[in-house]
Amino acid sequence: MDNEKNIIELLDVLYGMVTEAWGVPLGNDKCIIEREKAVEIINDIKAALPTELAEAKRLVAARDEFIGNAKREAEAMRKTAEDKARAMVEEQAVVREARAFSSEMIASAEAKSRNLRRSAGEYVDQIMRQAEETLQAALSTMKATHQTFQGAMPSVPQSAEENEPENEE
Repeated sequence: MDNEKNIIELLDVLYGMVTEAWGVPLGNDKCIIEREKAVEIINDIKAALPTELAEAKRLVAARDEFIGNAKREAEAMRKTAEDKARAMVEEQAVVREARAFSSEMIASAEAKSRNLRRSAGEYVDQIMRQAEETLQAALSTMKATHQTFQGAMPSVPQSAEENEPENEE
């Protein structure tokens, strides 16, 4: 059973509990329901909500780790290129070659880092957008259920005097 259907069923059960509950005397729109059962249903609803937010947080952390690894790799590549360049300083032609190679490696590492950041950012943006859409749909369902609940509630007299029968003398 998917989460959305499960949530709707749980909301229907909770709605039924509230609509069938005994009214509190002089309590206007108040009623008595079984607290443990209502809390259990609410906990089930909370457990069944989409996990996209947790997934998005995990993806952001993974993206940050990914970017950190890319930076470390780029730094290692840069350092390797510098070390190689220093080792070849004695020969003029080798020095020019080392500088060119170092620059290429740095440019390549920076380009790779930019591409990795862009890809990770797009992926996280997509997941966050999906999570936002899912949560918006759940909120819309919740609002509609609440409006249905409010519309289905019988109106309760405003004061105790309205409940007393009129004496005909």
